[in-house]
Amino acid sequence: MDTGRFRVPAGVLDWAIALSVAALLLGTGLSGQQPAGQQQLLGAVLLAAGGLALVGRRRAPIAVLAVTALCAAGYEAAGFDTLAVSYLVAVYGAVRAGHRALTAAVSVALLLVLPLTALVLRDGPAREAFAQARNVLEIAWLIAAFAAGEALRQAERRADEAERTREETARRRADEERLHIARELHDSLTHQISIIKVQSEVAVHVARRRGEQVPETLLAIRAAGREATRELRATLEALRDDDTSPPQSLDHVLELVDRARSMGLDVELTIDGQRQDLPAAVGRTAYRIVQEALTNTARHACATTAAVRIEYRPDALAVQVDDDGKATPDDAWAPGLGLLGMRERVTALGGRLRAEPRTGHGFTVRALLPVERAS
Repeated sequence: MDTGRFRVPAGVLDWAIALSVAALLLGTGLSGQQPAGQQQLLGAVLLAAGGLALVGRRRAPIAVLAVTALCAAGYEAAGFDTLAVSYLVAVYGAVRAGHRALTAAVSVALLLVLPLTALVLRDGPAREAFAQARNVLEIAWLIAAFAAGEALRQAERRADEAERTREETARRRADEERLHIARELHDSLTHQISIIKVQSEVAVHVARRRGEQVPETLLAIRAAGREATRELRATLEALRDDDTSPPQSLDHVLELVDRARSMGLDVELTIDGQRQDLPAAVGRTAYRIVQEALTNTARHACATTAAVRIEYRPDALAVQVDDDGKATPDDAWAPGLGLLGMRERVTALGGRLRAEPRTGHGFTVRALLPVERAS
């Protein structure tokens, strides 16, 4: 039976790597050709410092990259012919953290500094050949470290995206099931209870107009009908609610627009009509429609621009999201879970939804949500 794997704490692993690299650098540097006197002591300190700096590679990858680069240049200038192992590890950590451009710039600068240092410090006819061979070796190791960091970064990104997609799919399915139940209740029980309530109200009204005594059973039926109507409305409201987190509404649509813009999508938001208070279910549904439409546009539509239009009408709220993606009217397409969830939400509120490719190219989502006004 699998009882789980033992996992080394990150801090312990960082210290182990730092100490190992420091020991490797010191052993390699002190076992080969080395300077004498103060330069030997300075070089040994820089070798150890370059390795120990790797302790902070997770928390501050750029700072560690800079420190290890300076240490590599320093012990090279002091006369130690040692491969910059600590800098290679720092390159791997910085690229894994997503700092590709800055890491490449620092690496190019270091590749220029180290051969020049070797040329200046070494005498004899072999110094140029040594510098060129060392430069080729360092480039090869740098490319390997860079590629390893980028490969792991992409793997972690894909794993995070897969986990987030699974969570979103599970949440959507739960929302769809909840809305399906709400619609069934609305279509069946609400109708039947409304008939009972109306008939009992009419019967009581007619009896009182005739001056007859209203039977207690009829009054009890009327009271039960009123109470059942209130409880059913509360139940439907709870089923239409999205989750246990604070409910989102149209007040949060600007956050969706900003998030889409951060993903590289040029989004224009337009709000027309006189803004007014909306039922909570209508506000949440409008928010979810905009959220799902922009999410689909950013992920699947290959679009560059999108337009969100919200219109307050006297008896309804209109929501429309258009994009300039690759969809065309001639394409064969099937609605995914997101669009099915939108339709369930809108139908549960008695509204209408249209989701289809636009004329030319692009996609449009249009929803009309009825708003009941207090009489």
